[in-house]
Amino acid sequence: MIIYSLLFLTLLIALASILVLCRKSSQGITFRWHRMIFSVSSGAFIYLYGTWVFLSVYARYLFAICFAVSFIVSLLRKKTDAPIRNKPIRTGIYILLTIIFSTLSVLYFTGTTGKPYGIARLALPFNKGTYFVFQGGKGLPTNIFHYGLRGAIYAMDLIKLNKEGNRAKYIFSKRLEDYEIFNDTLYSPCSGVVQQAVTDNPDNIPPNRKRGPHNTNNVLIATDSFYVFMGHLKHNCVFVHKGDSVQVGQPLACIGNSGFSLEPHLHIQVHAKTSKDVPWYKQPPLLIEFEERSYLLFEEIEAPPRPSPKGREVLR
Repeated sequence: MIIYSLLFLTLLIALASILVLCRKSSQGITFRWHRMIFSVSSGAFIYLYGTWVFLSVYARYLFAICFAVSFIVSLLRKKTDAPIRNKPIRTGIYILLTIIFSTLSVLYFTGTTGKPYGIARLALPFNKGTYFVFQGGKGLPTNIFHYGLRGAIYAMDLIKLNKEGNRAKYIFSKRLEDYEIFNDTLYSPCSGVVQQAVTDNPDNIPPNRKRGPHNTNNVLIATDSFYVFMGHLKHNCVFVHKGDSVQVGQPLACIGNSGFSLEPHLHIQVHAKTSKDVPWYKQPPLLIEFEERSYLLFEEIEAPPRPSPKGREVLR
């Protein structure tokens, strides 16, 4: 199971970054600093990219504390006059991994898409609670799953966290009701006209997603300047119909697990409205902002107690 593999890899890299700091060195100060820089780069990488949410998002903060303590102890450790033993192969491996981890950590913030075509400012489509960017970012490498999907380079997958910082009751569950976001109400993030509304597709039972992307319950809203697509909605729980006018904060549907979805979540993507002759998903993708702030992979989003009135359709 990919979820268990990713969680194992997260914990393995996190543990390795701490153990490298704690290990005593007999290779001299040069090798010691190669190792320390590697530890910092790998620690930063796994803090940003680690799938902590499969266990609890609080595990990431616990790792950060443990790493900081280990780093300070390593700096304060008494130096010994041990003989220098040059091991160029091992040193080279540390340097190569440091470059890779450092590059990925920088790309986490910058992405690879450059300046976006525009920005769509939306209201948060949820009512109350802590939500989480399960997939998202500014292109590669943080949004690798969406990068080649109908030009959805800024698409986001959102889940909800419970009080323990988990997305579900277990690391992986086959019960839809175990997922915190399942059956959560989706509110309109903008005002506009419903272009399509699909509700008759059954929800997948995790991890089955054989129905594919063409069997997704969804709502597509058109504003004066862009289209907002929201998918993986619950079977027979879409409240609006094609042609309906909707306002910011209006209930649209419930979150489900229909279509090409491994577990319950909301998929949302926005495209500029530039031509009537081009399908919405082939038009320029827009970076999404909720309440005038964009979010990156694995960031938390605090939803207000009620749909915010601040959302408005802005393309800049």
